[in-house]
Parts: sequence; structure tokens; C-alpha cells
Amino acid sequence: MANHQLLNNITHKDLKIITDRAAWYGDDIARTGVFPLEFRRLQAEYPIAFQENARTGSFDSIVILGFAEGENLFLSADGWEAGYVPLSIERQPFLIGFQTTADGGVLADEPVVHIDMDSPRVSETEGVPVFLEHGGHSPYLEHINSVLMAIHDGVEQNKVFSEALTEFDLLEPFTLEFVLNDGSKQNLTGLHTINEEKLNALDGESLAKLHVNGYLEHIYMVMASISNFKTLIDRKNARL
Repeated sequence: MANHQLLNNITHKDLKIITDRAAWYGDDIARTGVFPLEFRRLQAEYPIAFQENARTGSFDSIVILGFAEGENLFLSADGWEAGYVPLSIERQPFLIGFQTTADGGVLADEPVVHIDMDSPRVSETEGVPVFLEHGGHSPYLEHINSVLMAIHDGVEQNKVFSEALTEFDLLEPFTLEFVLNDGSKQNLTGLHTINEEKLNALDGESLAKLHVNGYLEHIYMVMASISNFKTLIDRKNARL
């Protein structure tokens, strides 16, 4: 079970984080949530798709890392084999929590940094220090703070981007079917992607609306990333 604690430089003064990438640190996942603000970097290496959120009915952006549960084809004995690690993985074992504050008699929920103390990355003997000797933030913690703020902003970006895709009916379900070099048949289901035919049929006003909000660029990044499915299949074949 997770053990989330509000991070502070007294209780956690000796805290260190192991930043190596390996299955035993929880990196053996086949897909992870991502955010439009990182699409440009993601599309160079991973296939980006959409997955319907059963709780909200909206569509979450994800990248595909493998074809089976617990399979990360970008993970090897040497670590993470890609130039960019998605924010949702980079942030671990930290997460955003909320603390209620009163400003002028008005209650507000402020984002604060929490840490999962049960994470195998947490240590007091090895890894990168979270705090400096006299309690200040280490460069690593400053980096994590920027990652968490990007995720905080990215959640809202995902929401409005999903609404725009739904408004213009630009998502369609797709199934990826392929045969590996050993003859085994594989398929990937339950995902959605951009319907290029409907995108191309949009009028100028609709395209302008997508462009002015930055959504058109996000859409093209998703479309460009689809070619990475071939790279993923090649990685799968290389491990057979």
C-alpha cells in the first residue's frame, strides 16, 4: 500500500531518491498517462494514443510502452532506452497533494508536494538527496517541483484538449493487429486515435479555432507519433 506523506525538510531531512530505471522500481508498465505540453518530445520516440476514462467519460492521453501487462519495451538492463521519460514516470515517487489554506478568510486548496514513503526508490543511504545539508531544496527537488507543476497544469490541458477533440468528433477507436517474427499474432485494443478524414473535412473556422488554442499542433504530434508503433514492434521482435 502507498504511504503518502507531506514532504518537509525536518521529517525527511535525510531522504534520498534512487533515480535508476528498472522493473523493481515500478517502471515495468505498458502504458502511462501523458500531457499535451510534452507531445512534441514524446512523438519522437513513443506512440501517443487516447484511452477513454470510465470515471469521467473523457479521453486521457497516453503513450504505449509495451503490448502486455507489465511489459516496458523501453526498459532494459541498462535502464531507460529513450531520450525523454514521460512526466508521469519522471515524478515518481513524488505526487501532488492539496492543502487547505485561508487567505483573507477565503479557503483555498493549494498544491503541495507529497511523497510515497513505501516506494522502493526511497532511501536514506543511496540515491540523490532531496534536501541540502541545512534544509534547503536540492537541485533534484527543484527539478521535481517543476515536473509536478507541469503535471498540475497538464491535467487541465488534457481536459480541455479532450473536450475539443470530442466537440469536433475527431477521435475514432482503433485496433492494432500484427504478427511477430515467431509467428505469434498480437493485437492491441481499447485505444482511440485521430480520425484524419474528419480532420481534413473541417472548415476554416473550425481549424482556426483548433489552431489558436494550440490544439492543432497537438493533433499533428499525435498523428506523427503513430509511426512509432513500428519501432515498438521492432523492439518486441528483438526480445524474442
